[in-house]
This record gives sequence, structure tokens and C-alpha cells, in this order.
Amino acid sequence: MNTAAAQEFLHKHQVRYVLAQFVDIHGAAKAKAVPVEHLDMVLGDGAGFAGFALWGFGMGPQGPDYMAVGDLATLSLIPWMPGYARIVCNGFVRRKPYPYCSRVALKAQLDRLAARGMTLYTGIEPEFMLLARGADGRLAPCDASDALDKPCYDYKGLSRAATFLDKMVSSLRSVDIDVYQIDHEDANGQFEVNFTYADAMRSADNFTFVKMAASEIARQCGMIASFMPKPFSNRTGSGAHFHVSVGDSQTKNLFYDPNDANGLALSKMAYHFLGGILQHARALTAVCAPTVNSYKRLVVGRALSGATWAPAYIAYGDNNRTACVRIPGGRLEFRLPDAGCNPYLVTAALVAAGLDGIDRKLDPGKPNNSNLYECSPAQLAAEGIRLLPQNLLEAVTELERDEVICAALGEELSREFIELKRMEWTEYARHVSDWETNRYLEFF
Repeated sequence: MNTAAAQEFLHKHQVRYVLAQFVDIHGAAKAKAVPVEHLDMVLGDGAGFAGFALWGFGMGPQGPDYMAVGDLATLSLIPWMPGYARIVCNGFVRRKPYPYCSRVALKAQLDRLAARGMTLYTGIEPEFMLLARGADGRLAPCDASDALDKPCYDYKGLSRAATFLDKMVSSLRSVDIDVYQIDHEDANGQFEVNFTYADAMRSADNFTFVKMAASEIARQCGMIASFMPKPFSNRTGSGAHFHVSVGDSQTKNLFYDPNDANGLALSKMAYHFLGGILQHARALTAVCAPTVNSYKRLVVGRALSGATWAPAYIAYGDNNRTACVRIPGGRLEFRLPDAGCNPYLVTAALVAAGLDGIDRKLDPGKPNNSNLYECSPAQLAAEGIRLLPQNLLEAVTELERDEVICAALGEELSREFIELKRMEWTEYARHVSDWETNRYLEFF
């Protein structure tokens, strides 16, 4: 699409404003509404933002503007906002790509793959919760009847959210995000909307759009859509599993080999890529589970919600959902990321870990199909299975030590990310919670 075709498209659909949209370091969508008459500005110099007002852009109040320059290939309608369209933007400062921009960081890693003639494909499976705020201000699943002890795939729960789900799915499909299945997940009020895999940049753009759609359509329906990793201690958390494969101009999936001796239909390249993921898994955790709350999902041992469906172990297996990588056959399912992740940073880090594995021919070892939740520390040690970090501070420390993953994010962005996440941990550690007050106020 060129500019003239874009203007014709916008006129045809009676679009008055284009949202120049990007994400901050946390993956939260940011935007300005630009009248369609000024689309050329967004495609040229870009829409200007005060970078100091945004999380993770490394700017002071005296710094230059952050310019969001539109990628015309991403122009689409916003079905739940009549008269509006969206264009995804890359960050520029002084006419140069800005290293603090998450999308710029991902493009740099995808360019490394492209230089080898390869394309990364990802399919992301976002989970979220539909909530309502009661008269007492507390949040709970929006449907009070969604109260089964084991609600996964529950027909009634799916049926009673049908109005919201249909509006969301219809909106996504109308802009060529191919939703192919929807289900009620393992927590009360929790749903998953799956959309077809694509090249990694488009998948990250789509994931951001899915979050935008869910939050605003839920609000229109009188609900709150939350992508918080673990809103309730007694319910399972929300993941965002990444299905990963690599192709080139001749072969759609270079990870596929039907002659794999392990029976997982993986090629040598796939095993090396997998070896890189496992090698860097502890550092990847900071990017994939980027909040204090994330580690209420990645638990070892006792979980108040019963089965967590979340990996805490650095291992892989055939259909093993207790490991951080599951092999559905001919591709990798990276189960570590949660719904609160920044998909651009996760994907950039994944590329770097995988390429390191390919270049160094890292061996991931044999697959493990044990229920790792039930293994003792001695059994895990005997198998050489390490644990993922169990809190944000531990994960950030691992990221800081990992030169490969920090280089993937870029010196500036990784430094900013680590600083912000250490700050988040400190604020959490200093906070006095209701649990502490209830337990200790008259304890002594």
C-alpha cells in the first residue's frame, strides 16, 4: 500500500483519525490521534511525543521529542472505534531509529535472521480474565455463576461471555487477524483467544492489538479485561505461550524433520535453537515474566490454585506442560511468557537465544516427560534440571549477567529495563501488604 492507496482506503471507510500507536517498555499501547489529512506527517517525520512522559524511553524533560513513524503495512481499521484506524509506529529521534523503542529492538534481531535468509514465525496464545468490580470495590469474575472448581472448557462459562467474545472476535477477524478458536480457560472468568501464526513482527503487532481490543470491548460491555499474570492467588495465572518456528525461501518450516530419532519431528537446527533457549532461560525469564506479580504464577511446590499450568523448570518434553518448552511436533512452544509481557522484547530475546544455540550448536539434552511438579529437588538435580528464577529480583540479576540477551535488547534498552525492574522490586519489597497486616498486627 502506498500513501495514495492508504488515503483512498481511509476515505472509503469514513476514517477521520489515525492512531499513531507504539508501546512503552512494558508493552502498554500508547498513541496519538492524527486527522487523516496529516497521515503524511506520521509517515514522514512522525508524530511527536514527549519521551520523558513515557516509561522506559531514557529521556529527561530537556530531551528531544520521540517521533513515532508509521509503518504503512500495518494500517488497519479499529472496528470498536468507528471513524478510527491504527498504524503501528517505530521510534525515531533526530531522524534515526531510537534504541529504546521495543519494535526497533525486535527489527534489529529479525534483521540478523534475514541476513541468513531466514524468517521467524510465531503464534501467540494470550489468556486474560473478564472481571467486574463489586459494590465493595473488589474485583471478581464478571459472571458470578462462573464458579466451578475446575472450569476449563466449561460450556456455560463460554456461553455467558458470548456477547463480548463475539464482538471481540468479529472485530479482530474484520481486520485480518485470523482467530481460529476461543475457549474458557482453567480459572473462573479466564479466556483464551487464539489467532493464526505469522511472521514474528506481525504477531507482536497483532498481540498488542488483541490486548487493545479486549480491554476496550470489555469496557463497552461493562467489564474489565485483565492481562495481569496472576490476579487471584487461588486461581491459575494468565500465560501467553509462544509457538516458534523458522523458515526460508525454500522451506516453510526448518524446524520440522519427520525422521527425528526422539519422535518430536524436530530438525538439528530446531534442537540447537532449543538449546539456546534453555541455556539462556534464566535471563529470558526477566523479559517473559516482567512483573513482581509474574512470579505468583511461576511457582515451585505449593500453589494455592492447585495445578498452575506454568513452567518453573528449565527443560523440554513432548507434550510436557510442566517444562518451559513443549514440543507439539515440528515446532517449539515456549511456555514461559505471561500475558503481561512485551511481545517485542520477548521475541527479540528469543531470536538472540536461538541464534546463539544455532551458532554454538548447543545440545538441549534428552526430552523429559516426567511431571516435574512432582519431582523432588534430588530428582531434578539428578536429571540436571535447573529452576527458573522465583522472583523478579533474581530474574533481573540473571538478565544483567547475560551478555547475549542484553545485547539483543541493546545496551540502552537493557540498562533501562533492568533499572526500572529493580525499582519495581524495591517498591514491592517496601510495601506493607494486607496479608502482613492481617497476620502480624496483633501476632506478637
